[in-house]
Amino acid sequence: MRRAAVTEQQYPGTQQDRGAKKDAQPQFKGRKNGPYKDVSPELAAWMRTGWADTERRDLEPIEQAAYTAKRRATVSARFPGERLVIPAGNLKTRSNDTDYPFRAASDYVYLTGDQSEDGCLVFEPREDGGHDVVLYLRPRSSRENGEFWLDAYGELWVGRRNSLAEAATLYGLPTRDVRTLPEVLREAPEAPTRILRGHDSTLEAVVTLRRSSEGTTAEEDKKRDEELAIFLHDTRLVKDDWEIAQLQRAVDSTVRGFEDVVRALPQAQATSERYVEGTFFLRARVEGNDVGYGTIAASGPNATTLHWVRNDGPVRPGDLLLLDAGVETTTLYTADVTRTLPVSGRFTDVQRRVYDLVYAAQEAGIAEVRPGRPFRAYHDTAQRVLAEGLIEWGLLEGSVERVLELGLQRRYTLHGTGHMLGLDVHDCAVARTEAYVDGILQPGMVLTVEPGLYFQPDDLTVPEELRGIGVRIEDDILVTPEGNRNLSAALPRTSADVEAWMAELLPRSS
Repeated sequence: MRRAAVTEQQYPGTQQDRGAKKDAQPQFKGRKNGPYKDVSPELAAWMRTGWADTERRDLEPIEQAAYTAKRRATVSARFPGERLVIPAGNLKTRSNDTDYPFRAASDYVYLTGDQSEDGCLVFEPREDGGHDVVLYLRPRSSRENGEFWLDAYGELWVGRRNSLAEAATLYGLPTRDVRTLPEVLREAPEAPTRILRGHDSTLEAVVTLRRSSEGTTAEEDKKRDEELAIFLHDTRLVKDDWEIAQLQRAVDSTVRGFEDVVRALPQAQATSERYVEGTFFLRARVEGNDVGYGTIAASGPNATTLHWVRNDGPVRPGDLLLLDAGVETTTLYTADVTRTLPVSGRFTDVQRRVYDLVYAAQEAGIAEVRPGRPFRAYHDTAQRVLAEGLIEWGLLEGSVERVLELGLQRRYTLHGTGHMLGLDVHDCAVARTEAYVDGILQPGMVLTVEPGLYFQPDDLTVPEELRGIGVRIEDDILVTPEGNRNLSAALPRTSADVEAWMAELLPRSS
C-alpha cells in the first residue's frame, strides 16, 4: 500500500481551530485522492485526542557533533559577512507516487550529521564576521491539524521524525521549521548569499529572486555558488579521525560481504550474477545504510565492461567473477573494493598470468601512496608496470616510454588508477585541480588504488585465450604520516592467497 492521502480541504475545521494564517498551514503532499475522501467532524476530533507524549528528553549529541562543529567553524571563517544556504535535498519520484530512497546531500551531512529530507543548514552573517548557524528541518507531524495521518508523508505513513527540540540536542544546533525558510530568506537583511546548487529547486528559486533585486548577474551568482561547492570539497579531502573510523567500518563490513559472496557462489552458478548482487546487498543493509554505489557483479566477459551493473549474466565454473562493491555505513561513508575471483576457486594459467600482472601494478601503485608524493604518482607507476607487461607479452611494441607517451596501453587498461573516497564513492569530485589531481598527498586522505586489464571478447589484437578476461584489484588506502595503511588488507590480494581464502569459504562437496 502506498501514499493515499486526504487533503486539508477534506478535513474540516483545521484552519479555524488553529487560528493560524493560511500560509502557516502544512502543505500536505501526495495524491489528492485516497481511501478517506470524506472525514467526518467526529473522526477528525477523535483523531486529535488520546495520544501519549512521546517527546524524548534524555538524548545526547550524536557522536560526530564535535567534528561537525569544527567543520562549520572552518566554513564560517572562509565566508565572513556572507549568507550560506546548504540544503539536504528532497525526495525524488521513482514512478507515479513512489519515491526513491532518500539520501541526503553529502556536504549537508558533512556539516550537520543529519540525513533528513528537506533539511537545510543556513549560515546567517553577524556584524562581527561570524555566523549564526541554524538547522532548518521538518518538525514532527501535527496531531492537531491531522497532518500526521492525512498527509501522505505524515508520520503514520512514513514514520516518526525528530522534534525540533530533539534535533537541536542531537546535532548541537538551533533548529527551526523548514517550512518558514523561504520567507526567512526573502525577509533576511541584505547580505551576499551563496547556495549549494542542485539539491533544492524551491530554495534556489527564492535565492535567485532575492539576488535579482540586489543587482548581481546570473554569471556572478553561479561563480559564487561554485566557489562554495569547491571549498567544501577541498575541505573534505583530508579526513578527520572520526571519518577514518567510519571508512574502516565500511570496509570491514565490505570484507564480510565479499566472504558472503564466495560462500554463495554455488547458488550464483545455479541462477545468475543477480545472486551475487543480492548476497552483497543483504550485508550492506544489515550492517549499513545501503551499498555506496551500484554493485558490479561481472562474470566472464562481462568483467571487461567497466560499469557492468545489469548483473544478469550467468556465473560459470572456469570464469572469473569481478566484484566491485562497497557498503555504505549508516553515517553515509562508503567503501569501494574490487576483487576478481575464479568462480571454481582456482585460476587457470592464463587467468593467473593476467591477475598477477595487475597485482604487481597495484603493489607498485600502493608503494607511491605516502605524504609528499603527487596524487598522480601512483597512477603513473601502476600504468608503467602494466605497459611493461603488455610489451613483454607482445601486445604492444616499442619502448615503455613511447607506449606511455602515446597512451597505447589504455586500449587494455581503460581507466585511471584511483580516486578519493569518503561520503561519496568518488569523493571531493569538484575540488580544485591543484588541490586534488595535481595536488600532493597529505595524511588523512583516503583513496583507492585499482589498476585493471580488460581484453574485450571481440578484440583481435590479443590472442584468443585472453579475449573476454577482465581483472581489477582495488583497495582503500589511508595516507598516514609514515606512509600508508591498507584499510581493506583483510581481503587477500595475491592469486595464491585468493585461492587459499576461497578454499576455506567455498562449501565442500560431499
